[in-house]
Amino acid sequence: MSATALVGIDWGTSAARAYRLDAGGQVLERRDLPIGIRHVRDGRFDAALAKLIAGWDVRVPRIASGMIGSRQGWVEAPYVECPASLTALGDRLARAPHDELAIVPGVVTHDAAGIADVMRGEETQLLGSVGRNERVLAVLPGTHSKWARVEHGRVVDFTTFMTGELYGVLIAHSMLGRLAGHEPGRFMRDAFSRGVARGLAGGELLHDMFGARTLALTAGLRSEEVADWLSGLLIGREVGAARAWAQRAGIDASHVRVIGADALADRYELALSDAGIVAARGVADAAAHGLWRVALHAGIVTAAVEA
Repeated sequence: MSATALVGIDWGTSAARAYRLDAGGQVLERRDLPIGIRHVRDGRFDAALAKLIAGWDVRVPRIASGMIGSRQGWVEAPYVECPASLTALGDRLARAPHDELAIVPGVVTHDAAGIADVMRGEETQLLGSVGRNERVLAVLPGTHSKWARVEHGRVVDFTTFMTGELYGVLIAHSMLGRLAGHEPGRFMRDAFSRGVARGLAGGELLHDMFGARTLALTAGLRSEEVADWLSGLLIGREVGAARAWAQRAGIDASHVRVIGADALADRYELALSDAGIVAARGVADAAAHGLWRVALHAGIVTAAVEA
C-alpha cells in the first residue's frame, strides 16, 4: 500500500466519501458509505469515522468538508465571507473532539436584497476544480444547485437554486407526478429539450409548471415524457436565471464549468448546450483536490508538488 499523507472526506447529509491521498495529493483510494450526518445516531460521529476509514493509517491528518461542519454535524464550523480563499478557509478550520478531524468552514454571501446564501462542501469542490490562475463561472448540480464565480483561487460570489428539491417534491407529491409514467433509467431527450426551451423562454414558473399537466391532457406529451419535460423546464429556467445573475455582475456567461459526474450533471450539460453556452466538465474527485489544497494552506500537510 502506498504511503498515505492525508485522508480527505466529503461528508454530506446522506453519504460520506473518503479519499486516501499520497504526498503529491493524488487519490490512492476512495471509499463511499451511506453514513451521512442524518444517519449518525446519538452524535456517534467518532464511530462513523472509524467505520469510514477502517484499515487506513490512523496516524495521518484527516480533513473533511460538507454538512459534517453544520449545526447538525459533528462540530459547527464558521462561515467565511465571500470572497473566500484557500487561506481564509485554512485559517478557520474547526476541530472535532480530540482533534480527530479538521473541518473546513462553509462560505456565505448576500444577494442584492441582503439575504444570506450559504454553501458547505461545494466551496471545496470549486477550489479543487478551478486552478489558481483561472476565472470561471461554475455550476454544481444537485438538490440545491450552486452557481459560483471563482477567480484566482477565491470563491468570489455564488447563488443557489432549489431546482432538484422542487423537482423531487413535484414528482413525489403533486398531481404532475401522478401523470408521469417515468421509467427509471430511461431518458426522453426530446421531451427534456422541449422543457428546456420552455424554461429558457422566461415567464411565470408557477404557470409554466402547469403545462406538464395540460400537455399530457391534450396529447402534447406522452405519460413517459412528463418527468423529463418538467426536469427540462426547471433546469432551463435555472440556467436562464443564473446567466442573468452572472451578466449583472459583468461576468462572461458563454462558458460554464459543470462540476459533477452523474446523470444530473449530464442533463445540465445538455441544457447549457441548448442555451448556446459552452459547457466543460470539471476534474474528477474535485472534493479530494480541494481538501488537499486547503490542508496545504492550513499547514496540515506539506508537499514538494501541489496537486
